[in-house]
Amino acid sequence: GCGQCPVRCGSRVDIGDWMADIGGTLAFDDVVVKTKLPALPRYIPQVDGHDVTSFDEDLGWGAYGVGLRRVYSPDSLRIYPRFAGADVHQVLGLGPGQLAVLVGYADDPLVEAFWTDRRNLIPAIAAQGWDLVLAPNYSLFGNQPRAEHLLNFRRNLLIAAEMAAAGIPAVPNLYWFRKEDLDRYLDWCERARPVAVATNLQTLRTEGDWEFGLPGLTYLAQNLAPSVAVIVTGASRRDRIGVLLELFGARLHLVSQNAQQYARHGAQMTASGRVDSPARVTDLFAANLRYYAGLLEGGAPPAELDDAELEEWTDDDASGEPPAGSR
Repeated sequence: GCGQCPVRCGSRVDIGDWMADIGGTLAFDDVVVKTKLPALPRYIPQVDGHDVTSFDEDLGWGAYGVGLRRVYSPDSLRIYPRFAGADVHQVLGLGPGQLAVLVGYADDPLVEAFWTDRRNLIPAIAAQGWDLVLAPNYSLFGNQPRAEHLLNFRRNLLIAAEMAAAGIPAVPNLYWFRKEDLDRYLDWCERARPVAVATNLQTLRTEGDWEFGLPGLTYLAQNLAPSVAVIVTGASRRDRIGVLLELFGARLHLVSQNAQQYARHGAQMTASGRVDSPARVTDLFAANLRYYAGLLEGGAPPAELDDAELEEWTDDDASGEPPAGSR
């Protein structure tokens, strides 16, 4: 029946409960995300949380990201025991000055469960001592009612605000479907002055998806205050990184799983594409990390790519449609 439908529309018998859960409004005026942004490297490798010390051998990299489902179990809907009540730096084996970043993106059932239990989970995350949390993003599907979009846009800001209020350095995720959605976010940014915003591009898998999302990214880059950092998850193709650099310049930070995932599959990323290699996994990881960091530091002009480079790893991605810009 209506109460069991996972889609929230204006005709639901319990729409009042959903509105109450987000504060009784769809506006952003009351949302404040006060946080400090740590000194992040331009490239943040997202890892699976195991053997980080081995992967970091001889690197001393400034920050490592870990996906939400590596910390919050999709099976038990509880914090994994190794993270529960523990300092995340010790769990991951990070050294002094190395930052731990929680990438709060996951499949819809997990982020929905997080929302439902957020009043217990947010203090638990805060106690772990993450240096930065990319707040969970609530999905956007083009074929769902507008009410679902608007509820999720507000939830994307609210979850970051609630985390920040608990002492977590949290960054809100922006999803959009129309230009008016971006205008609302931009108005909020002008008033609330967040230090950073994030967006998850892991669902931009095809060229069609990318072309569909690009107008919104361009509009965001043109109108977002220059002081606001932009943290993008999921772009790993050299040409797309080049476009993002053209749009956002030095304020762009990139989070990607590809450095570790390619290494675990015996592959090294080069300017010519993927190259299979018998080298140690940790050495491949270091080479891949330096490759992506070099693209961000040295620029990544659009290039004709080998087909082998076109595979995106989306182990921890959200299942919603991509942020769409305007349609």
